[in-house]
Amino acid sequence: MSLLEVSNLKVRFETADGIVNAVNDVNFSVEEGKILAIVGESGSGKSQTVFAMTGLLDHNGSATGSVKFEGVEILNLSNQKLNKIRAEKIAMIFQDPMTSLNPYVRVSDQMTEVLMYHQGLSKTDALKQSISMLDSVRIPDAGNRIRMYPHEFSGGMRQRVMIAMSLLCRPKLLIADEPTTALDVTVQAQIMQLLSDLQKEFGMSIILITHDLGVVAGNSDDMLVMYGGEIMEIGKTENIYSKPTHPYTQGLMSAVPRLNDSEERLITIPGNPPNMMKPPEGCPFSPRCNYSNDECSNVSPILSNVDKGDHFRACHIEIEKIV
Repeated sequence: MSLLEVSNLKVRFETADGIVNAVNDVNFSVEEGKILAIVGESGSGKSQTVFAMTGLLDHNGSATGSVKFEGVEILNLSNQKLNKIRAEKIAMIFQDPMTSLNPYVRVSDQMTEVLMYHQGLSKTDALKQSISMLDSVRIPDAGNRIRMYPHEFSGGMRQRVMIAMSLLCRPKLLIADEPTTALDVTVQAQIMQLLSDLQKEFGMSIILITHDLGVVAGNSDDMLVMYGGEIMEIGKTENIYSKPTHPYTQGLMSAVPRLNDSEERLITIPGNPPNMMKPPEGCPFSPRCNYSNDECSNVSPILSNVDKGDHFRACHIEIEKIV
């Protein structure tokens, strides 16, 4: 059963230089208890997609289309109504926990405020639940450390605090926007394992936003590849990893360094991302694609089925010529 259904989502930003077409007709769903990874380069529209869903767009942004959560339309709801959904049903973890946590307020006060506001708990009960949640995210000596300030925690521990705060109200959907970007590789693995364990423990769904394909492998059920504000490929993670059928997906995977690779130079995708104030007429990836032809440059491709299953791609080129 789908917990979240996104249909024909478009996001636009009005700037002094013109209209930025950040997201263009995006469609996807998130199943209950599943993890969806949204992958793509910076500027591909990943974060703006979820910001639009949760009412967090900048003041010059607007969204059209449909976003249904548990069958109820939530796109462009008032802040008053969205505040009841955010934290209680949909929670979000941002890239840098130091900018999300108030540096002047103890962690205990920041966590208890969530429970007191959303669930009406007393200060004492809220503190007990907050300590219990810090234990769940494996922060040692949680009873004492909860009274510390954010700067007294390491980067990995601050991210654990953010995860704990997001789970206090037991949300059904957790959105993790580049949750491991500012962390070293060892801590990244710990955070991803923690999210996986918590997802199983609480039975929630997760949208994982990342540009790092190494983070996605083994940590998601489904995978959505975005470029230029559009979906290039979508399907089961294991299927896309074993047989990527879109040139952009192949380019992303080829750019990942491998320990058994003796090449001295890293493989890159030539060219630059499109200017979203003047996006290409056809496929947004066509100017950088090795297989591009006139049709690619002039006609926008639609998502088509790859294997008569739930694997889709948006590309004019025959699979046999790419794979």
